[in-house]
Amino acid sequence: MIKLNLKGDIREFESGTALIDVAKSISEGLARNTFCALVDGKMTDLRTPLTADCAVEFCGFDTDEGRHAFRHTASHIMAQAVKRLFPDIKLAIGPAIDNGFYYDFDGAITAEDLPKIEDEMKKIVKENLPLEYFELPRPEAIKFMEEKGEPYKVELINDLPEDAVISFYRQGDFTDLCAGPHLMSTGPVKAFKLTGTAGAYWRGSEKNKMLTRIYATAFPKASELEAYLAAVEEAKKRDHRKLGKELGLFALMDEGPGFPFFLPKGMVLRNTLLDYWRQVHKRYGYVEITTPIILNQELWHRSGHWDHYKDNMYTTVIDDEDYAVKPMNCPGCMLVYKLTPHSYRELPMRMAELGLVHRHELSGALHGLFRVRCFTQDDAHIFMTWDQIEGEIQNVVRLFDEVYSVFGLTYTIEISTMPEDHIGEKETWDMATEALKKAVGDMGKEYTINEGDGAFYGPKIDFHLADSLGRTWQCGTIQLDMQMPERFELEYTTPEGTKARPVMIHRAMFGSIERFIGVITEHFAGAFPTWLNPVQVKLLPIADRHMDYMNRIKADLEAKNIRVEIDERNEKIGYKIREAQLEKIPYMLVAGDKDIENGVVSVRSRKDGDLGAMTLGDFTAKILEEIETKAR
Repeated sequence: MIKLNLKGDIREFESGTALIDVAKSISEGLARNTFCALVDGKMTDLRTPLTADCAVEFCGFDTDEGRHAFRHTASHIMAQAVKRLFPDIKLAIGPAIDNGFYYDFDGAITAEDLPKIEDEMKKIVKENLPLEYFELPRPEAIKFMEEKGEPYKVELINDLPEDAVISFYRQGDFTDLCAGPHLMSTGPVKAFKLTGTAGAYWRGSEKNKMLTRIYATAFPKASELEAYLAAVEEAKKRDHRKLGKELGLFALMDEGPGFPFFLPKGMVLRNTLLDYWRQVHKRYGYVEITTPIILNQELWHRSGHWDHYKDNMYTTVIDDEDYAVKPMNCPGCMLVYKLTPHSYRELPMRMAELGLVHRHELSGALHGLFRVRCFTQDDAHIFMTWDQIEGEIQNVVRLFDEVYSVFGLTYTIEISTMPEDHIGEKETWDMATEALKKAVGDMGKEYTINEGDGAFYGPKIDFHLADSLGRTWQCGTIQLDMQMPERFELEYTTPEGTKARPVMIHRAMFGSIERFIGVITEHFAGAFPTWLNPVQVKLLPIADRHMDYMNRIKADLEAKNIRVEIDERNEKIGYKIREAQLEKIPYMLVAGDKDIENGVVSVRSRKDGDLGAMTLGDFTAKILEEIETKAR
């Protein structure tokens, strides 16, 4: 007998009992909705017999592992359907990916073929074919795939390590080289959609043949698939690249790939965001600095960044000396701290910087404002004593809480621990990591651990923001660093008059100003809150004779720092209103003969439609309160 720990429930089973039978012994419902399992933390196929004591956790579609097994099986179903319809096509690879799966094929498949492939997949699902796992010795595996005419599979087998287990899954008339795990049968894959085709080089190398990739997704229920597809369509409408162009916020040009151009309205949005950033940082006790974009290369060796970032850094030569364009702001801030002696009385010292940094990204990785080659980090570096760590981290979290709530963004917290590629001693890392956990835990915040993904100089807390579509974005970060103060020999004078080394926090709230603008553009679908919108009020005169009245209103609103434009075009008022709505203007003020006679304006709200006639004073009070409170 063996003992299984089922989330704290210890049960005994016969040695050799398969995971699926363990699930069935608990309930048929669990077995039906379980797609793989974690055995001592390792993702495992449900067919696997258990022969020793272990911890078992069953994984349904609500887990990353369960979704992976489900969609990996769906990729095999798609490949089987393609082979049935196009027997001469050769199979490459078909993994599960975030939000779906794909399969690469050598052969002509077009978007017009996708509906019939889907129809064939439905037949395979209805057949409820069991998936059978088997292994073959290397020579037999190669022969097996050669006989099937699958050269890409033969290449994959040849590239496996000598001691690798060469495994296959068979479902009816289809067999694929695969390590799994997979569902027990094809039947549970009830809802799927082939979403498109693309070209993909074999093994990602342009030296190899171009294959046809079919992208798809799959869910256990049709309702889940429909909700996902609706969210995808909504996300397309909210694409910040599309909205940025339509709203005149920014431009991406071939003359500067990855170097965005901010246009006049985009600069209003950006500067409004930065004005708020400065206000809140002043309130939380920060001072602002700025440091040079280009600094001597020796500095980057001293900081440790050269060894970890040199492949992503731009370099230049000045007066026969090597320089680098900064990929981050930290070393410059170290130099600012070192300019003058410091006492413990000055700590914690909070220095904030809106620093323009450059990092070389591969052209294929560039994506709107989300992945660029130059961006402004809203950095801050906090210098403190060891006993101030918890309080300072909590102070940063409170700042983040305040700011993110203004935008209606919620978050989850992830603490990342020491990576293999790190500097400093493990004991110091352990102390720092425990300090982060304690600071967050004492605030009642829940967090997950991301093992081995800390910065090279210290553990970190990452804030993953959730937008209005439920998508997550990693923006805010708090990184604890004992290494850089050591490398730069930073000091402060203790109460006893001796010298001591400060501890440092690196932190960014927006992360990248450009990326955050992209995030909130999609979050608000371009309909920014009134306080943030580049144009807050659009004045719409019905006829030319109403222009003088509107110009007086414009001057009055601008005197109160309200951002306003007049639509002076000789167009019908209905057209002007529709245009203002497309521009996502929060308020439209319409004026005609009757409005002028009564000394009012007709107010239309982007959100609530026609609000009726108001005096300018009443409207001004309303919009100023909305701006002041940063109402959403």
